[in-house]
Amino acid sequence: MCVGQDQPAQGQVPPKEAPQSQAPTAQAPPAQTPRGQAGKNQAPQNQAPQNQSLITLDSNETIFSFLTALNTCGYDQDLTISDATRSNVRAEVERVLRESVEAEAARNALCEFVQKHVASKDANRNLSQYISLALYVDGPPHFVPRLKEDELPPDAAAITAFGALMERFSEKTGLHAIWERHRNDYAGAMRRYHEPLAKMVFDTEIYLKQPSSQYLGRRFTVYLDFMGSPNETDARNYGAEYYVVVFPAPNTPSGEAPQTALKMDQIRHTFLHYEMDPLAEKHFSSIKRLEPLLQSVKRAPLEEAFKTDVSLLVTECLVRAIEIRTMGSRQTAEAMRTQAVDDAVKQGYILTRYFYDVVAAFEKDPAGIRGAYSGFLDNLDLKKEQRAAAEVQFASVASPELVRLSRPQEQRMLVTAEKRLAAGDPKGAQELAQAALDKKIGDQGRALFILAEVAVANKNRDGAQENFQRAIASSKDPTVVGWSHVYLGRILDMKEDREAALAEYRAALSEGEKLPEIKAAAERGLQQAYEPPAKAQ
Repeated sequence: MCVGQDQPAQGQVPPKEAPQSQAPTAQAPPAQTPRGQAGKNQAPQNQAPQNQSLITLDSNETIFSFLTALNTCGYDQDLTISDATRSNVRAEVERVLRESVEAEAARNALCEFVQKHVASKDANRNLSQYISLALYVDGPPHFVPRLKEDELPPDAAAITAFGALMERFSEKTGLHAIWERHRNDYAGAMRRYHEPLAKMVFDTEIYLKQPSSQYLGRRFTVYLDFMGSPNETDARNYGAEYYVVVFPAPNTPSGEAPQTALKMDQIRHTFLHYEMDPLAEKHFSSIKRLEPLLQSVKRAPLEEAFKTDVSLLVTECLVRAIEIRTMGSRQTAEAMRTQAVDDAVKQGYILTRYFYDVVAAFEKDPAGIRGAYSGFLDNLDLKKEQRAAAEVQFASVASPELVRLSRPQEQRMLVTAEKRLAAGDPKGAQELAQAALDKKIGDQGRALFILAEVAVANKNRDGAQENFQRAIASSKDPTVVGWSHVYLGRILDMKEDREAALAEYRAALSEGEKLPEIKAAAERGLQQAYEPPAKAQ
């Protein structure tokens, strides 16, 4: 395990905590490490051997900068129970803002942007998009994305303009100096996490009988930051990169935070995905055989991704089964574990019971998870599991999945939806656009525009009007906004509200003046009220 620059070089993990195949070590910091670099795009100064995976504990100036900025814009979630570092940083920034007109102006511009880009009413879900962007931009002073916009995670791509505002805010508030003043606080947090994290990796790899170095080119990074709610954990998977952002809780009077406050269960959940996801990818054909099970979970309160991707469902059930098998101590009552399995099944993770029994047998087998995995799938009786699922009384709600993911094929979801609509399949287009909307994939305004077009096809005039209006409010794409105004003008003409229709055509003309088709459609609407084409006799 590589430990970032805040960890003292001499902080070796005790030998008893090292997996048999790979000893996590705290590497010595480089003489000068560039500021604010996320794990994915910055090659480590101390290169790990090619047969060693990278499991890293670190802090990150870009994440700190983004979260500090959001704190100045009203992000107060669980402030009273946060580590004192959070309040101290906020106070230092506020002092600068009071003394500098330029800093205050930079803050106001940044906060205006934040208010216009609310992705969720849940403050912590809303925070997540900024963490996504922070992982893929260069650190101070410029905060420029390192990837093309269409290669960024969808939620990050929607707010790339935040980086330019951050550059000015960081400069005017002297944010880098504030970060430097609190480096010792972060170093202390990393010392608290170093041993528990190494032990978690060791215990998990021993249980699975598989070192994480089996899969080359993969990275698992834990970032610590004080500027978020200690009740939350942000975890994500982008391709071969796994990130967990933890907001450390304060120490107790005894001097240490309780184990639950360290969020090691959440970190382990993400680490299990890091270990299990490659196995699912390798056994694609065997998992595809289980696709009929997706019909069994349509009534379940699962997130949409688990209802449409059997690989995600299978992996999540296996991860939860392993967690339940290893929960508590050896003395933990089997009845408690059985209840946990039942709860998972009722939430829609219908293979948890099967995998629970399978991993119980696996524990006694000398084979590692990599060798046993194919047997897990091949021995699954599909019809039996379908019958069992049919008898489940699903719960009304399910706990949200911790690990958010972004897959390249999901980026094409809206393109496919448009093709479905053009081919005369409004129902298929609607399902894809709604899934993109629910999972925050791609341009949300574009998804709403497709839903509005579906409503037009279904002669749902009010539904179309609502979604065209929402598309205008959500998108920066001039094509989406321009055509939405044109369609709104036509709907209002059909409602015989000519003045309102003219306002929409003028807005379309302003938005699409460089887009010939939109310009022509808007000019026609200004010249004459729209009349729908006559039906063919």
